[in-house]
Amino acid sequence: MARQFEAKDFSKLLGMPGFSDMALNNHFKLYQGYVKNANLVNDKAMALCSSGQGGIPEFAELKRRFGWEFDGMRLHELYFANLAGKDPLGADTALAKEITAQFGSLDNFKVDFTNVGSMRGIGWTILYHDAVSGRLACCWINEHDAGHLAGCTPLLVMDVFEHAYFTDYQTDRKSYIESFWKNIDWAAVSNRYKAAK
Repeated sequence: MARQFEAKDFSKLLGMPGFSDMALNNHFKLYQGYVKNANLVNDKAMALCSSGQGGIPEFAELKRRFGWEFDGMRLHELYFANLAGKDPLGADTALAKEITAQFGSLDNFKVDFTNVGSMRGIGWTILYHDAVSGRLACCWINEHDAGHLAGCTPLLVMDVFEHAYFTDYQTDRKSYIESFWKNIDWAAVSNRYKAAK
């Protein structure tokens, strides 16, 4: 059996303004399901491979499914970890300077990221850093396992599947996004940027 993925504890987010404990606890359970299923799918695929059945359709489907479960796990970890901040992004930080250089201002970046998050559909909004070019890009990811920019590092991650906001905001995604902006942990996002450079 492969080394198991373990669910992280994000209970420190409980009590966060704009996010009810019910919504967060439901979201944590959904995340824990991705962790459980990433382990389950990986273990089943490895068992088939070990028994000489790596060429059957079931093995192929498990390998395809693993990306969905794994990315669902990791994206939720990135999302939860960039929440519960209280301080704004300091204008003198390396990340703020790079955002300003590439988007023209922090406000322009916020508009771009918000517009991506407001697009119709379900998915993720991610600010990526491309280590090759140094570019930053706000992107829409429709499904966990498709559409990611190859070789790029997610810096800021916002979940825009309905489960992230429907309990508290129903169909009012705009208000959810406003609450998201008020709770960004810019220190965590800045640390991701430093590590990505």
